Amino acid sequence: MSQTKFKTVKDSMGELEVPVNALYGAQTQRAIQNFPISGLRMPSQFIQALAYVKFACASANEELGLLSEQKMDAIQIACKEIIQGRYDDQFPIDIFQTGSGTSSNMNMNEVLATLTQQLTNIEVHPNDDINMSQSSNDVIPTAIHVAAAIAVEETLRPALQLLIDTLLDKEAQIGHIVKTGRTHLMDATPITLGQELSGWRAQIQDNLERLADTQKRIQRLPQGGTAVGTGINADSEFGPLVCANLSTITAVDFESMPNFYVGLSSQDTAVELSGQLNVLATSLMKIANDLRWMNSGPLAGLGEIQLPALQPGSSIMPGKVNPVIPEAVCMVAAQIMGNHTAITIGGQAGNFQLNVMLPMIAHNLLQSIELAASAATQLATQAISGFTVNEANLQKALDINPILVTALNTVVGYEKGAAIAKEAYKTGLPVLEVAKSMTDLDEDTLKKYLNPALLTQGGNPKV
Repeated sequence: MSQTKFKTVKDSMGELEVPVNALYGAQTQRAIQNFPISGLRMPSQFIQALAYVKFACASANEELGLLSEQKMDAIQIACKEIIQGRYDDQFPIDIFQTGSGTSSNMNMNEVLATLTQQLTNIEVHPNDDINMSQSSNDVIPTAIHVAAAIAVEETLRPALQLLIDTLLDKEAQIGHIVKTGRTHLMDATPITLGQELSGWRAQIQDNLERLADTQKRIQRLPQGGTAVGTGINADSEFGPLVCANLSTITAVDFESMPNFYVGLSSQDTAVELSGQLNVLATSLMKIANDLRWMNSGPLAGLGEIQLPALQPGSSIMPGKVNPVIPEAVCMVAAQIMGNHTAITIGGQAGNFQLNVMLPMIAHNLLQSIELAASAATQLATQAISGFTVNEANLQKALDINPILVTALNTVVGYEKGAAIAKEAYKTGLPVLEVAKSMTDLDEDTLKKYLNPALLTQGGNPKV
């Protein structure tokens, strides 16, 4: 069995050993030893965003005459390698680390310094060059915003638009079909499937609008605030230059926060974005559960629709098929809701000039975005686009639904209508037959009033 070989490195606290092939240095190794807590690492989206920030900072420092063009180019070559995900194994620090994320910032600084030397043969210092004009206290909050902004723009919004478009297509296919509406899970007046699906679609559209409003704030960055928000050791133009450079290399529009103190001491915008994801999770769970109910049975349940059969549903009951995609979506929604609780607690940990739950906030926020995007995509492509309608079951329920008597309220009054409905429930006879025997209205008139399709149009029925 081969044994790991080590090399000796040092930092301001002294010497220690790291694996010989490690690109990181002493501060990363100390964090590895100090935080063997969960085995969960910082998300790859966060690592990529952190490399984007370092790339943009190198450009800003060069523009300000603080870093040579040669060093800038060398650092950016290394950054591009990280952005492309080629060295993810060099970022082993646990999520549950120092609350400022200093360990992750130094992990990046050390890896970039080593990688720059290996790729370009140009020596740079992890603190003096890579971290120039920066502090972990503004870099990590900035990276959280950058990672979240990119994920929302490139992953989540397209997934939600796909879900909206899928619902629109489905409305066009089945929108004319009339079914029994339900309130309190009990029979109510008729509704079309198009109307029902349009409600789902509007929920997702509202979520897109909420996200767009929050994106304005998530794209504001505190870079330039350095240690406590005063901007010590950073030129006043550094933050705006970093934002301009990030906008160029990511195609997402970033700008400096007007107040760096709020960007360092709070994570209000991360909590806000998580709150929007919490609303989205609520919407997705509602839609998923509606699909589960509509698909239930198929014999002993509602049996209104049939979802695509994707896999066997039981290890003991042959032929059973379950609504697996809606179930998965519901679990995703529950996870996002749980993440939001943790992020909310993390958001209040802004003690004086710095929030100290940043790594956990970053992990949970990015996980929620990724889960929401994946769940929305699967719901659209694996459930909604392919379900079929059991029209015979829908018509059967409509034919015997006593609640159709609601259409007679303006003609016979609520009390008489209630009596007709109760009699229909009691006898099991169609409401038309009962109404014919209990009112002076003729059959043709009753058929017009009790036409389910007419009742989906709203207003007072006109016959």
